[in-house]
Amino acid sequence: MAETLVELDNISMAYGDGETAVRAIEDVTLSIQKGEFIAVVGPSGCGKSSLMKLISGLHPPLSGRLAVEGKPVNGPLKSVGMAFQASNLLPWRNCVDNILLPLEIVQPYRKNISSQRAKYKEKAVKLLDSVGLAGFTEKFPWELSGGMQQRASICRALIHEPEILMLDEPFGALDAFTREELWCALRDIQQERQVTVMLVTHDLREAVFLADTVYVMSNRPGRVVKKCPVNLPRPRDLEITYGKEFQEIVYELRSMIGGKH
Repeated sequence: MAETLVELDNISMAYGDGETAVRAIEDVTLSIQKGEFIAVVGPSGCGKSSLMKLISGLHPPLSGRLAVEGKPVNGPLKSVGMAFQASNLLPWRNCVDNILLPLEIVQPYRKNISSQRAKYKEKAVKLLDSVGLAGFTEKFPWELSGGMQQRASICRALIHEPEILMLDEPFGALDAFTREELWCALRDIQQERQVTVMLVTHDLREAVFLADTVYVMSNRPGRVVKKCPVNLPRPRDLEITYGKEFQEIVYELRSMIGGKH
């Protein structure tokens, strides 16, 4: 039986205090198994990114119980890697040095980075190779395409071997062809490393192609209105997105988001 890595039990969250507080999430209950790939979809402002902030420990819950690896979350977690829609690569650092950045911040790597930089650099180069960026280690961000920057951003999120990889609209700014190319790259990374992944996206095809389970959230305050297991065989190729079963799942999710809950 799969081990539960993340558990939320009747979690609510608000921004601000008192009468001016804005309730972002209300009574959300869900669990994520170790090695599972989940996607969270829903209308804009429904609390998808807020859910990510909660699980990573960047924002405290208002009420309810939140545990990661069986322990209450009381602050930012070192076991989380994050990537966003903007790659946020530092323009004065080359590709490999951008990827090494978390190791300069996160313990226990931080105390060893000076003495073991060559070892960590080798690890970063291997990561870049695995996402098709062999030969681009010394390139600066402005020398990389948008898709290349996002590949590097995902490598940076993985360099400290997190338990959970959190992706907030990582491919939203890319063209359709590049986006699908990166779906496959992410599919392969997750399959090889068996890292637990939480993907926040507006792209329902993306969610169904990548995820084991898709959660649909309502308008604010966000509630989980649908848990949709994606029982399509793995590994999935892009051809599956044209199949009837895939299209039916996408249509079901779209009808849930389009309805009133």
